[in-house]
Amino acid sequence: MLSRRTVAGALLGAALLPRPRAARAAGLDPDGPPRLVMAEPYTAMPDALRRKNTPSEWSTVNKVGQPPVDSFIEGLVAEADGTLYCVDIPFGRLFRIALDRTWTQLAEWDGEPNGMTRHPDGRFFIADYKQGLLTFDPATGRIATFLGRRDSERFKGLNDLTFALNGDLYFTDQGQTGLQDPTGRVYRLRPDGRLDTILSTGVSPNGLVLHPNEQVLFVSMTRDNAVWRVPLFPDGSTGKVGRFVSFHGVSGPDSLTIDAEGTLLVPHASLGSVFAIDPDGEIVARIRAPKGKTVTNAKLGGTDRKTLFFTESSTGTILTAPWGVAARRQYADRP
Repeated sequence: MLSRRTVAGALLGAALLPRPRAARAAGLDPDGPPRLVMAEPYTAMPDALRRKNTPSEWSTVNKVGQPPVDSFIEGLVAEADGTLYCVDIPFGRLFRIALDRTWTQLAEWDGEPNGMTRHPDGRFFIADYKQGLLTFDPATGRIATFLGRRDSERFKGLNDLTFALNGDLYFTDQGQTGLQDPTGRVYRLRPDGRLDTILSTGVSPNGLVLHPNEQVLFVSMTRDNAVWRVPLFPDGSTGKVGRFVSFHGVSGPDSLTIDAEGTLLVPHASLGSVFAIDPDGEIVARIRAPKGKTVTNAKLGGTDRKTLFFTESSTGTILTAPWGVAARRQYADRP
C-alpha cells in the first residue's frame, strides 16, 4: 500500500482530478484510498493590516479565553484574471489582493462579514452576521444594506451566500444555532424580491453551493459536522433533506465550492483541510494546510478556474493547490 508521503509526492507535480482520472494520471488505483496533497501558501495578510492586541466583539464571543485575534479572513472571491478578494470578520473589512499579491483595504464598516460573492453588475453581495445582507460597489467604495431584516424581524446572523444562474440568491442564517437549537435557516431571495424559507431546522447552517444542474443545494451544517443535501423541486419547495457526508472534530465544515463535474470541495474549520467529495458522497482527496487548522473558505479561480484557493483563518493566510476541473458556471460570469 502506498504511504501518505508517497501519494502526496506523486500528486504535488500534477493537477488534481476527480477520481478515477486523477488516480490514473498519478499511477494510483482509482479505487484506492483518498489522496493526500499539501497546499502551498499563496499570500498572508501583511502585518501592517493586522489589528494586533485589539479587542473585538466577535473575538470576545467566538474565541473565549483566548487573546483577541488580529484578523479572521473569509469570504473569498476569485476572479478569472487572478485577482482575489476577501473579508475580515472581526473588524468589518474588505480587501483586494492583486496579481503581485499586494493587499489593499477597500472598505471598513460596523459589521461582521462572512460570505461574499459577486453579481454580474460588478457589485459584491456580502452575508454580514451583524448587519444582514449587504452590497459593496467597487466603483464608489460604498457599503449599502440590501436586506437588513424580514417582516421587521432581524436575522439570527447571516453567514454565507451563493447565486443561482437565474439570479436567485441563497443564503444561510446561522446565528448561534447548533444541536442545542436546531433553528438555523436557509433562504432564497428571488430577483423580484420574494424571500422563501427553504429550511428552518438547520444545525448551524454555514456554507452553501448549488450542484451544477441546480436541482440540489448543498449546505454545511457546522455543528452537525455534516453537509446536508437539499433537493430543489420545480415548485420551489424541498423534501427528503438528508446528510450527504459526515465529518468529525471540534468544529465542522464551513464554506463550500463545487466543480463543473459535481465534486464538492469542503473546508473543515478544525481539521486543517479541504475535503474533496465525489458525487456519490465519498471522500476522494484531502488537501491539507501546511500550518493551522482553521480552514474556512474555498473558491476555484484563476484564468482556467482550475486553481483552488482557500483561507486558513487563524494565520490570516490564503493557500493554493491545483485542481483538474473548472468551477461550475457562475452567475457573475453572465454579461
